[in-house]
Amino acid sequence: MKSKKRIVLAYSGGLDTSIILKWLQENYNAEVICYTADIGQEIDRKKIIFNAKKFGVKNIIIKDLKDIFVKDYVFPMIRGHAVYEGVYLLGTSIARPLIAKNQIKIAKKYKAYAVSHGSTGKGNDQVRFELGYHYFGPKIKIIAPWRIWKLKSRTELINYAKKNKISIPKDKKGAPPFSVDDNIFHTSTEGKVLENPKNSAPELIFQRTVSPEKAPNKPTFVSINFRNGDPIGVNGKKLRPAKLLEKLNQLAGKNGIGRVDLVENRFLGIKSRGVYETPGGTLLIHAHRAVESVTLDKETMHKKENIMSRYAELIYNGYWYSKERFKLQKIVDLKKNKVNGTVKLKLYKGNTTIISRQTKSSAYSLKKVSFEENKTFNKSNVEKFINFHKKKLRS
Repeated sequence: MKSKKRIVLAYSGGLDTSIILKWLQENYNAEVICYTADIGQEIDRKKIIFNAKKFGVKNIIIKDLKDIFVKDYVFPMIRGHAVYEGVYLLGTSIARPLIAKNQIKIAKKYKAYAVSHGSTGKGNDQVRFELGYHYFGPKIKIIAPWRIWKLKSRTELINYAKKNKISIPKDKKGAPPFSVDDNIFHTSTEGKVLENPKNSAPELIFQRTVSPEKAPNKPTFVSINFRNGDPIGVNGKKLRPAKLLEKLNQLAGKNGIGRVDLVENRFLGIKSRGVYETPGGTLLIHAHRAVESVTLDKETMHKKENIMSRYAELIYNGYWYSKERFKLQKIVDLKKNKVNGTVKLKLYKGNTTIISRQTKSSAYSLKKVSFEENKTFNKSNVEKFINFHKKKLRS
């Protein structure tokens, strides 16, 4: 007897992907393989397995990718100081390329003819997933239910779930939940009252940060140790990537640090409002900038600064695996071997302040910068320097 075709579904075990699982089974004569990437989101392995088995799924794959995610995706992005539209630290954007890469790897292992995801037809994630799929498996079919099924609204989705006895989670007020995406780097919340930008975000949506008003009345001090451009320890204790970020998330979160409420311009041209929490990432990007300020030369720093906006936009738009992003990463990492040292931060009621920067780098010269008279800086050359630029002013 000829075996069924196979589809690999990016499966969270939640409402949307459980509905997609059932819908794929109803509309395709294929075996569905459920794949969950553990990248530090709140995850209930037993629930994922239970929900998938309820629909007769035989292959349920849960991959622990936390360290890979932080080391090979988050850290390179931090080195590039990637911030989209001035505030967004790209927590959702940077996760999709890794999920897509491993989903294709599983599809090839099980000889699946297709992959599927739960991204909506209006969002950015469908682009990010599918560009990743194409890069690693250009011949593998992509099934995007939100673009092809007849379920046109959240209400119809919930009715479909009720009809098929799919459990519907509730928020703290007993209503269907906000749209939430989370991983070890961040949490994003969208939908419901947040859709209207005039509405303030209710406190109940925040999952990993306390309100700055309720944060401790005494500051917390933390030191982040860097080597070759990447964080390697907290307060002098060496930690592997995922544990390091978890520690910073805890410290920043309890001090109300890392909240962002923004209206962003999606790749598809729609404006959307979201609330993001990136506690540890906020500390990392502040500290990384600080350690670079005393270890890198002006030309290298400014070159990086000039490409940051484009680098961030590429990540946001799903171009992590593009030639252009690879090229910009080389510029970002050109002198990362010089970025070594320790940055001390003060965390207090939603604010992050640089307290000190320590490094053995010779890029910063105390002798040259001192207001005391010294012979290491020739001030007589300054007049020549200014006169040269006077001529350039009108050229």
